[in-house]
Amino acid sequence: MKHAPEPAHQHGSAERTAVLLVNLGTPDAPTAAALRRYLAEFLSDPRVVEIARVLWLPILHGVILRLRPRESAAKYASIWTPEGSPLRVWTAKQAKLLAGYLGERGHAVLVRYAMRYGTPSVAGQLDALKADGVTRILVLPLYPQYAAATTASAFDAVYAWAATARRVPELRFVNQYHDDAGYIAALSRRIENHWMTHGRPDTLVLSFHGVPERTLHLGDPYHCQCRKTARLLAERLSLKPAQVVVTFQSRFGKAKWLQPYSEPTLVKLAQQGVKRVDVACPGFVADCLETLEEIAQEARAAFLGAGGAEFRYIECLNDQPEWMAALSAIAIRHLQGWPTDGAVDAGALQAQAERARRLGAAA
Repeated sequence: MKHAPEPAHQHGSAERTAVLLVNLGTPDAPTAAALRRYLAEFLSDPRVVEIARVLWLPILHGVILRLRPRESAAKYASIWTPEGSPLRVWTAKQAKLLAGYLGERGHAVLVRYAMRYGTPSVAGQLDALKADGVTRILVLPLYPQYAAATTASAFDAVYAWAATARRVPELRFVNQYHDDAGYIAALSRRIENHWMTHGRPDTLVLSFHGVPERTLHLGDPYHCQCRKTARLLAERLSLKPAQVVVTFQSRFGKAKWLQPYSEPTLVKLAQQGVKRVDVACPGFVADCLETLEEIAQEARAAFLGAGGAEFRYIECLNDQPEWMAALSAIAIRHLQGWPTDGAVDAGALQAQAERARRLGAAA
């Protein structure tokens, strides 16, 4: 891994603390060429596809990257915004808001975001933080539930960068926050606000991203953590077990993944006479292709086509104030013991807080 030039050490310079948010990633444009680059990086990660490289790479480069980019590009085009990819737009906004929320609570830390695949890269953002004099970095993946394919892969990117850096900053990592009280409260508020406007459904479907079932048997806590998130959320909403269905989406390939699968479950609910469903995706903290296209478009069409009458998608946490307060509390909890009062000057701190207030008012 090639690094930017190491910044020269300056004796007596103040040490700085930073938070690096890490999300999955997104192509730079809704085009076949951009998708080919993105998918090549994403699907080459051995954490994502746990098949022997000698078997998988010929399939990836000989078949998948020849056929899938055009189809995926069309899906991305259906959700693309004037500002770009929704995932990047929301993640960038979360980073800006988090800086302001932390600043208002007296923690003057730098906050940046990176994408595990695509841009801005983890390595590039770590180089930039070092150039800014940062010596302590909290890595905070935007995945509430831990999975090797997501959380551990984000850590891999940091470790790979650190393996070739001359001066490695102090590093801390947040593994999961699937049962964090603030996160659950933010999810509950998002759903309750939706119901205040649209009324309650017959069934609430909580759709989490799927992973191969074998990962459960190999030791990933992901399935259990998704179930716990769903249970705590249902309790917070005072819902009975029969009113909530937990499903898993985004299956890829022919292997058995965590079940029940989201779209077939929605079709079955419609066939059983359920007229209205609301679908929320608690494992995603920012709207993206998997929520806006796979659920709000494809799953909706499947439910209505099977006889359902009303399908409502509940948007992700995005820049919701309760979520940003919860995220800042998670960061503060993991920053304990590190000095966080000298990363930026008072003027910059005030500017961060003011920017956060403006973003919140505009949302």
